[in-house]
Formats: sequence, C-alpha cells, structure tokens
Amino acid sequence: MNTVSFEFFPPGDAEMEATLWRSVQRLAPLAPQFVSVTYGADGSTRTRTHQLVTRIQQETALTGAPHLTCVGASRGEILDIARQYRDQGVRHIVALRGDPPKGAARYEPHPDGFAYAADLVAGLRSVADFEISVAAYPEVHPEAPSADFDLENLQRKLDAGASRAITQFFYDIDAFLRFRDRCAAAGIRAPIVPGILPITRFPQVCRMAGRCGARIPRWLEDRFHGLDDDPETRRLIAASVAIEQVHTLERYGVRDFHFYTLNRAELTYAICHTLGVRAGSRQPAAAPAALGLST
Repeated sequence: MNTVSFEFFPPGDAEMEATLWRSVQRLAPLAPQFVSVTYGADGSTRTRTHQLVTRIQQETALTGAPHLTCVGASRGEILDIARQYRDQGVRHIVALRGDPPKGAARYEPHPDGFAYAADLVAGLRSVADFEISVAAYPEVHPEAPSADFDLENLQRKLDAGASRAITQFFYDIDAFLRFRDRCAAAGIRAPIVPGILPITRFPQVCRMAGRCGARIPRWLEDRFHGLDDDPETRRLIAASVAIEQVHTLERYGVRDFHFYTLNRAELTYAICHTLGVRAGSRQPAAAPAALGLST
C-alpha cells in the first residue's frame, strides 16, 4: 500500500491562513504519515511554524512534523525549541541545515550553533527519541563540491540518527532512480522518499528549481509552453505530469511519496486518489508511545 506525507508552510496573512486550513481539512481524510511545516531560512517563521504545528496537533488527528534548521539560533535555543515540541507531544521533526538568510552570499554556521544538519540530528537525539527526517538531493545539492561528497553528507545525517531522507523535488525520474541506486550501493538502508511538487505556476517552479539545483527537462518546458494565459489547461497539464511521475515511480517500486503542496490541496488530492490513497481507505497512524527521553 502506498503511503503519503504532505508539506505546508506558515501563512503570512489571514487570507493565506484560510486557504491553508481548507487544504489541511481537505487532505486530512487521506491519513498521511505526517504533515511537515516549513521554517523560514533565518528562523523568521519560528513562531508561526510553532503555532501551525500546535493547531494541527490539537484540531486534527494528523501528526505534525515541524522543520528545524541550524540557521539563526544557538544550540541552546534550538534544543529549547525541541524540548518544547517534545513536551507538546510532537514525535517527528524535519532537520535541515537551512538556507542562508536573505542578502547572505553563502551559508555561514552560527558561531554558537549547529554547523550542519548531521550535528542538528545528533543534538535532537540528545533531547528525545524523535523520528527525524532529513533532506536528500537526487541532482546534488547546489553547494556540494561533488556527488560523492553530497552522498557522504546524507550518510552522516542518517548515521547521526535520522529515520528517512526526503528528496528535493525533481522532474527527471532517471536522476532519482540513479540516486536511489547509489544510496543502495553505499549501504544506505533508510527510506529515500521522493519529494513531489505539483506544478501550479510554471515560472515559479523554474525559479525554485534554479535555486535548489533541480533540472527542468525540455519536455516539461514544451508541455507548458504557450499556456501563460490559460490557467484551466495549465491545471490539466500539471495534473497529468504529476500523475505520470508518481505512477512511473510506483512501477519502480516506490511506495512512499512526500508532496510539496504549496498550501493547495486540489492537485495533491487528485494525485493521491490515482495512487489509491483515498478517504476511508486507511486509518491514521496510531500515536507513538511516549518519547524515550535522554538525560
């Protein structure tokens, strides 16, 4: 049976919050493994991330999974946040290095903070037995000096205690499959979950891809060419692309999918339906036993 998880980001105003919450309510009956909530590059959404995770935990049967990053906070501050989540009953955290703050030319570790995601994972493990997801890059992190270095970094994160890796979005399926093979050859046994980004606005996706090193294949450009003023056809093409992507991955044995929803439910809901993930087809995962806390 296929399993899914969803990503949301904290809304910036009341209108965006209403859209987000409609999406949460629409997708909740699909009983995802968890729903993650992003965290601003410089920690700027810390409060809103916490508020959204709290609301998800309190008002739904979903498992909230807040993002935590190394950027903009000391070790003590980050571990205090982790303890707050632990005391709130949060069991799952997405641990990331984080992007450089706006205006910064490159990433610089906080002088009193965790330098990289592997360090953050180890720190979180010192607080509680969290389930921890980390990032992976089928087409190589744009700052990595080589694919081998990038793979070794993923191994360090998993060795530090991460449970799974969720990939950056991609549209080159062969790149994902080659990456999965390289992970297996390196002895990585943790799940490598593909991150799926349904295309709502093609220019926006191209900008995002440029920042994170994801390739936009020529065939994908061709499918959206000439549709700038035709939103209805764009939606149909976007659904077709994503459904084709997940079913191709399914044929290659993928059973877990993580959807970057951009706080919109429609496309993600339709894609899940074609995967057999439907309301009433499964029960939400039972809450884990109490966290095994470490001194």
